[in-house]
Amino acid sequence: MKKIHETKTSFADLGDRKIAYRSYGKGTSVIFVNRFRGTLDTWDPLFLKLMSKRFNVITFDYSGIGSSTGEMSSEIALVAKDVKDLADALKIDTAIILGWSYGGLVAQAATLLYPNLVTHCILVGTNPPGENKVPLEQVFLDAALKPINDFEDEVVLFFEPKSAVSRVAAKESHDRIHKHIDVSKIPSTMDVFQIYFNGGNGFKEDILNFREQLKKTKIPILLICGDHDVSFAVENWYAVFNQMTNAQLIVYSGTGHAPQHQHPEQVSRSIINFVKYTH
Repeated sequence: MKKIHETKTSFADLGDRKIAYRSYGKGTSVIFVNRFRGTLDTWDPLFLKLMSKRFNVITFDYSGIGSSTGEMSSEIALVAKDVKDLADALKIDTAIILGWSYGGLVAQAATLLYPNLVTHCILVGTNPPGENKVPLEQVFLDAALKPINDFEDEVVLFFEPKSAVSRVAAKESHDRIHKHIDVSKIPSTMDVFQIYFNGGNGFKEDILNFREQLKKTKIPILLICGDHDVSFAVENWYAVFNQMTNAQLIVYSGTGHAPQHQHPEQVSRSIINFVKYTH
């Protein structure tokens, strides 16, 4: 297997736009759906490596983000079309969808809009559709909207600053990611940030009634959260989770918005077992 950083970027030509993607490993396809401001380079390479030992992991940039052409939509349902279009272009009939943060909103939309595509849905550090009681914290906005984030911003955004263990994991993850990253591809302007926020606001309005659909879907859903997520509080799932049909919830203590980067071994193992034993 190639080293993670040696995997080349490919492009799926969709006619009106080109979606940049990378493919790691072999087996059942897992399409990774990225966070606010995330690009192909911002996934932790160790998490990718561990997952690609059991799956064909596919990462991509949204339309108009990173190395992809076209324009990003301010509607989550239209952003979810990137997932379906990419799967079709790669001739993937069924896949596991893994969405992190904003990508978790997109992954939920893709799961509900394209149920014949999605076999399992993995949601990491994200919110359910509709109105949620716990808002994002001001510290998220203070750090997330800077044009460039430094390491301390990353600790606040993705880890638990009060935990020495989490801080150590943050440094290790940061170093792995920043060995090979093109920071020029990371969205850095308020006009692009607003597209993401408009999508989140629309997901909250929930005109497509995703919240009720999520409770009824038979597609297995695994929720992976930190106990102190400054952007998407795990507590928001409690009003929905006990009404869901086929879901599991894992919460890590002393952990923030990126449990898969703080605990890559445990999270990847949990996902592998979930897919293996849940149908």
